[in-house]
Amino acid sequence: MAQFILMLTHDDRTVAHAQAAHAEVARTGVRYAGFKDIGLPFMELATLTREMHRDGRQVMLEVVSTTRDAELRSVHAALELGVDYLLGGRHAEEAAPLLRASGIRYFPFCGETVGHPTQLVGSIDDIVNDARRLASLPGVDGLDLLAYRFSGDAEELARQVIAAVELPVITAGSIDCEQRIHAMCDAGAWAFTIGSALFDRRFLPPSATGEQALKTQVEAILEMTPRG
Repeated sequence: MAQFILMLTHDDRTVAHAQAAHAEVARTGVRYAGFKDIGLPFMELATLTREMHRDGRQVMLEVVSTTRDAELRSVHAALELGVDYLLGGRHAEEAAPLLRASGIRYFPFCGETVGHPTQLVGSIDDIVNDARRLASLPGVDGLDLLAYRFSGDAEELARQVIAAVELPVITAGSIDCEQRIHAMCDAGAWAFTIGSALFDRRFLPPSATGEQALKTQVEAILEMTPRG
């Protein structure tokens, strides 16, 4: 059974109303929720983290900063916030030692990532080889794969990366329909993230009124997610 990770983000930034959005979904069955390292001040992220933990959720911070120094600052922020998972980033050799003994599970990006919103470049072979390299590093607990930010066959990429490593893989970015959810689950992803599509109301059923749209969509995605 794959896990749905609710990201309170749009265009790779934490949404300004993240606390209100989280309050709307507080009583849904979502087990994992997260945000990006840009978009809100640290103190607001700290409050959001506490609220997510209070509601019994595992909290994920995804790094989308494009420079080494900004990424490492986000690693330190993850430690201060007390999140449960740190996703993304490209400097695993430097980040992993900083997280040692923290209890934070670390899932760096595999493959070459560029720009913002982040895109995945290179060939499938290049990305698979990088996944194997990262999986061999001490302190790497899993991988973050931007499958639908890849210009080639996203589903074949996901299948090959997941088959190449023994670590759990999260597929992130541009999952905006039920077909893509099922494709990532069928590929063997441990989890998938959805953020922007929710705030664009891509999962809002035609019969819905739009009232509590986020909650309605989250519940719809939970129904779409295959159960083991």
